[in-house]
Amino acid sequence: MTTAQPKRRVALIGTGGTISSIGRGSLDLWEYMDAGRKAEPDELLLRFPEVAAAAEIVPVRFRALSSAAVGPADWLALHSVVHDAVSREAPLDGLVVTHGTATLEETAYFLNLTLKVDATVVLVGSQRPATGLSSDAALNLVNAVRVAGAPEARGLGVLVLLNDEIQAAREVTKTSTLRLETFRSPDVGMLGYADPDGRVAIYRRPVRRHAPGTEFDVRGRADLPRVDIAASYAGADGTAISAFVAAGARAIVSASLAPGVTTPAETEALLEARRRGVLVVFSSRAGSGRVLPRTVLREQGFAVADNLNPQKARVLAMLALTRTDDVREVQRMFDEY
Repeated sequence: MTTAQPKRRVALIGTGGTISSIGRGSLDLWEYMDAGRKAEPDELLLRFPEVAAAAEIVPVRFRALSSAAVGPADWLALHSVVHDAVSREAPLDGLVVTHGTATLEETAYFLNLTLKVDATVVLVGSQRPATGLSSDAALNLVNAVRVAGAPEARGLGVLVLLNDEIQAAREVTKTSTLRLETFRSPDVGMLGYADPDGRVAIYRRPVRRHAPGTEFDVRGRADLPRVDIAASYAGADGTAISAFVAAGARAIVSASLAPGVTTPAETEALLEARRRGVLVVFSSRAGSGRVLPRTVLREQGFAVADNLNPQKARVLAMLALTRTDDVREVQRMFDEY
C-alpha cells in the first residue's frame, strides 16, 4: 500500500507583471500593459484554482507593478519580504514570486546572490496576460509551484520558470519580445523541465556560488551603490560615460563590442573614470560568450564580467561595492559568482 505524500507548502508572493495582468478582453495580448490592472496573489488563486491543487498555497501581497518600474529599492524590499515569509509562515518548502518579464532576470540574480534562506525560490512570469486567449500564465504558475515544492529543486539557487523550462537565475535572459520561448540560458542551457505529469526533471546543477552560500548580506540596507551601463556602438564617444561619472556612479559596466573592446573615445572616458576611482567592468553586448581578462584590461585596472550580460554584471557590481572597491577582489567575485 502506497502512503500519500503530504502536500508541499509554498508561499506565493506577488510583484505584478504580465502574469497578473487583467486585460480589456481575451484578444488584448499587448496593450493590457497600458490599460489593464494587476491582480494580487489571492485573486490569481481564484482565477486559477489548479494552482491550489499543486500545493498548500500561502498568498503574500507585496506590490503590483509593471516590471519596468522595479528597481534596486524594490529588490531590497522583496528580499525582506522573502525572509519575513520564511520566518512567519514556517515551515515552507518553497516560495514563488510572480514578476514581469522585462526585468525578471535582474531581480532573480539579485536574490540569487543575497538570500539567506534554504527554501527554494522560483520567479515566474508570462508572456501573455492572465486574461489573454491561450495565455501561458496559468500553467507557468502551476509549474512554478510544483518546482518550488520539489525536493529535486533544492540547493540550485534561485530559479526561473516559464514555458515548462527551469532556468538558473545567473544564466537566464529574456531573448524575445513576444514569443513564449523567450527565456533562454545562452552558452550553458536550462537546468531541466517541469513536465505535464507533475514531475520535476533536473539534468544539471549550477556550480557558481549562489544563495544562501554567498558573502553578500543586504539585510538592513536602505539602498545600493549606483552602477550604470554604457552601451558601445560604432563611433561611440565618451559622453554617456562622463555623464554617469558626473551623476555619481560608483561603477560603470561597459556593454562593450564583442569580444570585449570599446571605441578609442570610450576607452579614454573609461580610463578617466578609473582615475576618479570609479570601478569599470567589461561585459559584452553580444548576448553570449565570455569577456576574457586580457593583459591590457588588467593593466588599465578594469575588471571583466566573464559571461554575465551587462544587466547581470551591474547587479553583481552593485553588491561587490557593498563589500569592497578593490578591483582584484571585485574580479575574484566575478570569477566565483
